[in-house]
Amino acid sequence: MNIGEAVEGTGFEAMDRRFAALFAGHIRVERLWTGARWSEGPAWFAAGRFLLWSDIPNNRMMRWDETDGSVSVFREPSNFSNGNTVDRQGRLVTCEHQTRRVTRTDFDGRIVTIADKYDGKRLNSPNDVVVRSDGTIWFTDPTYGILTDYEGGVAEPEQDGEHVYCADPATGRLQRVATDFVKPNGLAFSPDERTLYVVDSGATHHPDGPAHIRAFAVDEDERLTGGEIFAESTSGAFDGLRVDRDGRIWTSAADGVHCLEPDGTLIGKIRIPEIVANLTFGGAMRNRMFICGTSSIYSVFVFTNGIG
Repeated sequence: MNIGEAVEGTGFEAMDRRFAALFAGHIRVERLWTGARWSEGPAWFAAGRFLLWSDIPNNRMMRWDETDGSVSVFREPSNFSNGNTVDRQGRLVTCEHQTRRVTRTDFDGRIVTIADKYDGKRLNSPNDVVVRSDGTIWFTDPTYGILTDYEGGVAEPEQDGEHVYCADPATGRLQRVATDFVKPNGLAFSPDERTLYVVDSGATHHPDGPAHIRAFAVDEDERLTGGEIFAESTSGAFDGLRVDRDGRIWTSAADGVHCLEPDGTLIGKIRIPEIVANLTFGGAMRNRMFICGTSSIYSVFVFTNGIG
């Protein structure tokens, strides 16, 4: 097992004994690597024992190898990639700002476009993505990647808003599933896939904008209902999020990672000395959390397992 360096300014803040039960007293947060401008979109590849993530402003994707701790460039340029995930066949699925599309990287290296237009018009800049067990690909499409040249390229939006979509690679169908967001961002399914959690991070560009997670009921035809506010951020805006086997939501925030019970109760925080953009579970038992700080990648072992 590769061990990173312990980092000052990290730690655990338990607001409930349920959170304290998720860690051993000797566990520490480790920094595995630093050198990014804005780390995002971590995705764990179990077969290869490596982590991929996006360094958006540097227009590259990075790779950390669990076997020896080495870090290398996986893809450069990356079309200012943001969110990444792994589909049910073990293939990389990526949101690209510059090309304003969602792609899949096949085993032979070929990059396939999953979605780049809706109703004949270009998407904004797909941000985060998750794959359901039926193979459908769900993603958010805010305008972050076309607002400046720092994370993509300045361009006029062609869509009538910033929405959530569901793509079916088997049929080529792309449908809007939620249209009442300011800036939809991270998203994740509950363990039974009956609930979809979606972040609205509109507060990043609107003084009175939302900084919360909403929860939707999902039916068998990919329709969403509900959408009530599930949790409000207490530190900056939420961004990416993941769900563990017991239905807890682990979400990024300005002061680290927040852990929420399935009823929305904030039970604790993993303190990180940088703004956290996203996280994922990995390792042989999916009990190692990988955290994207602004410039660094952190990891910590937890007494639970991520769903995958």
